[in-house]
Amino acid sequence: MQLSTIVNLAAAAACVSAFPHVPLAKREIGGILICNGANATGACHYEVYSLEVCHNMPDGFSGNTKTFAPDGDNFYCWPRVGQCEEICTSPTGCTFGAVDFNTPVKWDLSTIQWDHLLESFSCVLNQTSSTT
Repeated sequence: MQLSTIVNLAAAAACVSAFPHVPLAKREIGGILICNGANATGACHYEVYSLEVCHNMPDGFSGNTKTFAPDGDNFYCWPRVGQCEEICTSPTGCTFGAVDFNTPVKWDLSTIQWDHLLESFSCVLNQTSSTT
């Protein structure tokens, strides 16, 4: 082994041992990336949202969202036309269906013409999951 490799390994070991062990915090369920552009481009907003509560879209994103990407946790969201306080009167419903981590359309809502319709959403935990 070369001397420079041994010195680098010793330095790396010293750095690692200098930091106390800090356990990783469990990530909260309900994180969603919302962007004006497709494929997480343009202005973006990321937040962890409470489950089983309706949320109006953040400022600047209501009716102007191409990316609506829930995290890879065990939850899904129902995008809606209209604000939370509005009553849905559409005979065909006010959502295009559930969106989760595996939904391909989450990266470009314009492919289903929802980029100008999304104004609010609510999310729920998958029924086979638990929060513990």
